[in-house]
Amino acid sequence: MNVDWIVHNAREVVTLAGPARPRSGSEQGELGLIEDGAIAVKGDRIVAIGPSGEILRDHVTAPEHCLDAEGGVVLPGFVDPHTHLVFAGTREREFAMRCAGQSYLEIAAAGGGIRSSVRAFRSASDDDILRQSRRRLDRMLAFGTTTAEVKSGYGLDSEQELRALRLIEQLDREHPVDLVSTFLGAHEFPDEYREDRAAYVELVAEKMLPRVAAETQARFCDVFCEQGVFDRDETETILRAAQRLGLGLKVHADEFAPIGGAELAGELRAISADHLLVTTDAGRRALRDGGVIAVLLPGTCFSLGKHAYANARKMIEEGIPVALGTDCNPGSSMVDSMPLVLALACLEMGLSPAEVVTGATVNAAFATGVGADRGRLEPGLRADFQVLAAPSYISLVYHLGGSHVRWVWKDGRRVLSAGDAA
Repeated sequence: MNVDWIVHNAREVVTLAGPARPRSGSEQGELGLIEDGAIAVKGDRIVAIGPSGEILRDHVTAPEHCLDAEGGVVLPGFVDPHTHLVFAGTREREFAMRCAGQSYLEIAAAGGGIRSSVRAFRSASDDDILRQSRRRLDRMLAFGTTTAEVKSGYGLDSEQELRALRLIEQLDREHPVDLVSTFLGAHEFPDEYREDRAAYVELVAEKMLPRVAAETQARFCDVFCEQGVFDRDETETILRAAQRLGLGLKVHADEFAPIGGAELAGELRAISADHLLVTTDAGRRALRDGGVIAVLLPGTCFSLGKHAYANARKMIEEGIPVALGTDCNPGSSMVDSMPLVLALACLEMGLSPAEVVTGATVNAAFATGVGADRGRLEPGLRADFQVLAAPSYISLVYHLGGSHVRWVWKDGRRVLSAGDAA
C-alpha cells in the first residue's frame, strides 16, 4: 500500500490501543507498547502500526518520507485538557509576592489575581493578544502538545468574553495545535459587580451564555466553584443554563476549599472536574458515579508553592479516570510543558510513568471531548503523534528540564522538527 509517511525503527511505540473510552483503575497503566515499532500515515490518518519489518514490507512511500526514528520513542501528541493561554501580559510581581509569603487568595483580595488579568485583557489589542498567545502555543508544540483546551475568562463582560472566544477560534485556524474552546465567564466577579454577585450570575446565565451558544464555537462551559468566588448554588445556576443550551460542562472544583464542586460535577455528569486538591471521600464517590474525569494540575500546586497535591493515587484506585494538564495561565501556573507536569505527577502524586502518559493522552483527549479520534495510535485515528529522541517513554519524567521532541506530526503533516523547537 502506498502511504505518505513511514516512521520506523522506534525502540518503543506507545499506542494506548484499547477501548475508546477513558482509562481508569489498572487500565491507566496499560500503554500497549510495540518494540522496534513503526507507524504509517496516509492523508491525516494512521493507516498501520506494528513491528518495523512488517510495516516496511507492506507499505511503500517516497524515500525522503521514510524516516528512521533511530531507536527513539513514538507516542501520541499530548492533549492539554486545561489551559487559559489566551491572555494579555504577565504577573511576575505576584510570583515575587508569593515568594515573600502572601497566598494566592490574599493577592487576589488585594486586587491582583484574575482581576488584574481582566484589566490587562480589556486594554490590549487583538493583535497583541494573538502575538503573545502564538508564542505560548509554539512552546507547547515544542513540548509535544498537539491539542489543547483553552478557556475564556479574562473578559468578564459579554463583549469581551465573546471577543476572547473569537480570538481562540482565530488561533485554532492559524496554528497547528488544535484548540477546543471553553466559556469561562464565571472565572471571577469583575470589579463592577463585586457588590452585586446575583446580577453578575444572572448576566452570565441569561445574557452571555445564549450568545456564546449562538455566536461561537465554544464546546464547554466552566465555572470557578470556590470559596470567595462562585459558590455551589451560583455554579449550579450557570451550569444548568449551559446544559439547557447544549454546552458540555466542566468545573473548577475543590482547589482551596471543599464547597461541593466535585459533588455538583458528579450530579450534573460534567465531562471533567479540575484541580481537586481537597476533594473529600463523598466528592470522589460523586465523580466516580457521575462518570467524571478528574483533570489534575500539579504545575499549579508547584507554582503556588503548595506542598499538598491532589490525591491522584486514591482516585485511580477508586476507579476515577485521571487526566493531567498544565493550567497554563499568567498567575498561578505559567507552565507550558506537559513533560514537566508529568514529572510532577510522578514525583509529588505517586503516579507511575505509564499512568501519567495515559493521563496526558487518551484520558486528556476524552476530558477535552476529542477522544474519539486522538490520544491513541491506532489505524483510522488522526495522525497526531510525536517522536522523541530518547530510549524510553520514561525519559519524559526521568530527564527533566527540556524537550525530548525530535518531530511532531499533526493531522498527518510534520509540523515541527527538533531544530524548530523554541
